[in-house]
Amino acid sequence: MDKKIIQTPQAPSPIGPYNQAVLINDMLFISGQIAINPSNGQVEAADIISETHQVMHNLKSILSEARMDFSHVVKTTIFLSDMSFFATVNEVYGKYFKSEFPARETVAVKGLPKNANVEISMIAAK
Repeated sequence: MDKKIIQTPQAPSPIGPYNQAVLINDMLFISGQIAINPSNGQVEAADIISETHQVMHNLKSILSEARMDFSHVVKTTIFLSDMSFFATVNEVYGKYFKSEFPARETVAVKGLPKNANVEISMIAAK
């Protein structure tokens, strides 16, 4: 097994005992990302639209560090603080994929780190 830790300053540093992502052979497992601005470590999103864009930007940066992009994503999990955000998050999320969408589930949770409203994790493959 060829295991490599993926870490980029273009995405937020982990806020716990985990890594941004782990690459095993040709499979990339990305930890859940919230809307932390990597330049200052703060959540600055004014609304659910900007929050989702920041999450997707963080994911894009991690994919890029692993020499991948959204076309490599095969599975995502979206966590929402409230299911009323589903349509808006879905619209923003969909703009980042150009062709086939990955498999996905979306769940509402009681709370997310730093009082975030959306967290997304991904699995990608080369």
